[in-house]
Amino acid sequence: MRLGILSVAPSSYSTRQLRLAASRRGHRVEVLHTTRFAIALRTGEPGLRYRGESVGAFDAIIPRIGTSLTDYGTAVVRQFEQMDVYTPNTAQGILETRDKLVTLQLLSSHDIGIPETAFVGSRKDIEAAIETVGGAPIIIKSVRGAQGIGVILAESQTLAQAIIEALLGAGQRVIVQKFISECRGTDVRAFVVGERVVASMRRRARGDEFRSNMHRGGAAEPVTLDAEQEAVAVAAARVLGLGVVGVDLLESDEGPRVIELNSSPGLEGIETATGVDVAGEIIEFVARECVER
Repeated sequence: MRLGILSVAPSSYSTRQLRLAASRRGHRVEVLHTTRFAIALRTGEPGLRYRGESVGAFDAIIPRIGTSLTDYGTAVVRQFEQMDVYTPNTAQGILETRDKLVTLQLLSSHDIGIPETAFVGSRKDIEAAIETVGGAPIIIKSVRGAQGIGVILAESQTLAQAIIEALLGAGQRVIVQKFISECRGTDVRAFVVGERVVASMRRRARGDEFRSNMHRGGAAEPVTLDAEQEAVAVAAARVLGLGVVGVDLLESDEGPRVIELNSSPGLEGIETATGVDVAGEIIEFVARECVER
């Protein structure tokens, strides 16, 4: 298999692990800088150039598209798709995970558990949105945030209104969610590859921080999911059409609740916490899919 890894960070842990896992399994692998592509559009004849040269025949690509490169990166992924190159995560799936509102709309329409959520379209909607999710305390999120950025816990109605007004005034699209108190400071990352969870960890926030993201200093430990949690994680990945995805769950008293999907999940935290060769699982899945196409 000739494999391309789309990444702007060839020395990052995730990119290095994927490249090493592919090489160890005898595949030809190249790390391709996402921003160095030029897209050629001709009727019925899609093409790509990389560093000024025509892109040769790839069997598959693995997109590692950061949030700052979503639009350009997904355009490149879409072009590879049009050239009949396999990708575990489609451009459409990546775009849908980058918008929390879209993600939650799709999940809820397929009866996958999510926290009670309301979208705030304008200042006049603020009070009704807060009431919809049961009142303060509430979680306030920017629709486009990542790694815990733009996620705020408002303990009171007055504070919630002030924060939402400030975000709206800055041009942000905002959702509010019920604060699930029993989960304060913890969540579960289920790493889905294909139709199964290959590794999972419980993340815990440090100190008074309620966000458990590793980028915010959270600690992680391996965890064995129960059958319901696994089924929810796999179903969420399927709804978004993603073959490789991190599914973040809250362990609420009412069952697992999906809060976010990450279509370019980091490998260092999950591999360190669990000891699972997640990169190898990804490469083997992509290779199988290429053979079965």
